[in-house]
Amino acid sequence: MQQYLLNIQQPVGDPPPPEVLEPIMRELTALNDEMRAAGVWVFAGGLHDPDASSVVRVKDGEVVVTDGPYVEGKEHVGGFTVLRAADLDEALKWAGRLTRVLGLPIEVRPFHDRA
Repeated sequence: MQQYLLNIQQPVGDPPPPEVLEPIMRELTALNDEMRAAGVWVFAGGLHDPDASSVVRVKDGEVVVTDGPYVEGKEHVGGFTVLRAADLDEALKWAGRLTRVLGLPIEVRPFHDRA
């Protein structure tokens, strides 16, 4: 089975208030449990805002670490789920369920085959 990355595209800014966020998180937990029961769930996680990131690169032969995101944008990856699915259609169905729960766009991307 192929693995797929489902990136949650989150707008920059404060999270919704607790009365909005708590029901979403309950539905997300239920969906993750359903994915586990279906045998497709591999791993999921939420990420801190982009300003908590560090970028590591080589410049003039030296490793340089800088604070902040690699690029500025109105959206960022706020979290992700890794699935194991039979094909892209199955991964897209789970992504559809995820976007309905979160109300946020989901980017679906296959991993390269591990050979």
